[in-house]
Amino acid sequence: MPSPNLETPTKEKEDYLNELPDEVEMSLFDHLEELRLRLFYALIAVAIAALGCFIFVRPLVRILEVPAQGVKFLQLAPGEFFFVSIKVAGYSGMVLASPFILYQIVQFVLPGLTRKERRLLAPVIFGSSILFFAGLFFAYIALIPAALNFFINYGSNVVEQSWSIDKYFEFVLLLLFSTGLAFQIPIIQLILGFLGIVSSAQMFAGWRFVVLGSVIMGAVLTPSTDPLTQSLLAGAVLGLYFGGIGAVRLLGK
Repeated sequence: MPSPNLETPTKEKEDYLNELPDEVEMSLFDHLEELRLRLFYALIAVAIAALGCFIFVRPLVRILEVPAQGVKFLQLAPGEFFFVSIKVAGYSGMVLASPFILYQIVQFVLPGLTRKERRLLAPVIFGSSILFFAGLFFAYIALIPAALNFFINYGSNVVEQSWSIDKYFEFVLLLLFSTGLAFQIPIIQLILGFLGIVSSAQMFAGWRFVVLGSVIMGAVLTPSTDPLTQSLLAGAVLGLYFGGIGAVRLLGK
């Protein structure tokens, strides 16, 4: 029979990790008021960052036009490029303000987290940021050029390549950010594994559904309909998922 003096320290450590160190009694109204303030601060940060990006929006537009391989862009309606500039500045502002937005999220949820759950904060925030920017880079380097190359070559002998500037940036921005979000899969797996909700063995057991889900995700998240872009994104999602399983297994879960 185990000795009590061995069980007691273990129980005390478990109780210590499950404590809420900053627990404060707050009414529902107080929680909503704090949430409103956090959202307001985040929106102000995005607005300031977007305004700064709007000042330098032309270089950003030129960078995002590079994957189009010299295709001629047309402004098909008055003010179309102006609204595209606002859109590019808005998305860029969200990226620049993301550290401050994450800080506001952390400050809002922190009082409700136990010491054990707080251990996840630093690796989750750092890993999520790295993977999001990795997703943007992957989309810019691989997905967008592959999709555009398919469309350019498909109609090269039939139609002249002149694209609407608004439609092009709608395509590019959607693909960039959807890929960045798709790259968050390993972070979700690590959270579920660390909290003991799903084990690495259970994740691996459902690989058939993951393959099907990645194909569907590739079709839904990519704004184009070409199979190459969808396959690239689906392959990246599968790689991230199995990489997440490996990370959860390293945690011993």
